[in-house]
Formats: sequence, C-alpha cells, structure tokens
Amino acid sequence: MIALHPDTAALDAADRWIINRLQAGLPLVSRPYAAVAAELAIGEGELLYRLELLLRDGVLSRFGPMYHAERLGGGLTLAALAVPEVDYERVSDAVNAFPEVAHNYRREHALNMWFVLATETPERIREVIDGIEAVTGLAVYNMPREEEFHVRLHLPV
Repeated sequence: MIALHPDTAALDAADRWIINRLQAGLPLVSRPYAAVAAELAIGEGELLYRLELLLRDGVLSRFGPMYHAERLGGGLTLAALAVPEVDYERVSDAVNAFPEVAHNYRREHALNMWFVLATETPERIREVIDGIEAVTGLAVYNMPREEEFHVRLHLPV
C-alpha cells in the first residue's frame, strides 16, 4: 500500500514513475525491488534510496504490505468520530497513538474523523474502541464490514 501526501508538485519524473509503478504492487520474485528498478533502468539501491527520501520528506506517508487481518485470525473495522473542531488535533493524536489504527483521515461530515482498526483478534476491536472512547471522551461509531468489495485504487502522480 502506498499512502500519498497531497503535495507532489516537486517530484521528478523518476519519482513519479516509481510511485505510479509501485501502486500496482511488487512482483513476486526473490528480489522485487531489483526487478522494479530494472524496469526504470536504475539500480536497486537508487530505488530504495528514492523510496526512503519519499517517506522521509512526507510525500509518501506509508509504504508497505496490506494484510487481510481477518484471514490471519484478527479483527478489522471502520470507525468514526464526531470531533469538535477545537479538539481535532488532540483527538487525532490520541487516536493515532493506538497501534491498531491503520490509518486516520478527516471527512467533511458530522462524523469528521474516520479510521480503520486492525487487531490481532476480533475481540480486541471492542477493547480498542473502549480505549479510544476513554481517552477522547467521544463515542466511537463502529462500522464493521458486511460485504467485501475489491476496488483497485490508483492515484496517478
């Protein structure tokens, strides 16, 4: 999974190619980064260095695998909060402090903070929600998945 920062105007052509290419996933070979680097005609080390810079500079907020928590015996849910604007940063920091929060994003809606919880066990979802409610003082709206759809998201840069 690649999570992009909205400010990508300063990227060079190679960085744009890397981001666009890696959104399609890594090849299932013994040296996936070398294979992708070869497609761009650069060295594996340069590709890894560029990824490191993209992460360090905040262009990418995350680069890593996506695991199917439920197939691994864990729990997964979408949750939301209605956060007063004056408390948004404090609540965001508190929610993000939970290691089970996969990602957290703002919405223009009465429920203005949405986040995904991924836990080691299904029962842990309730425990984390209770913990978030305790530290924020706000009700968490739990919206577990009823049906799964695979949507291929690609954010071209």
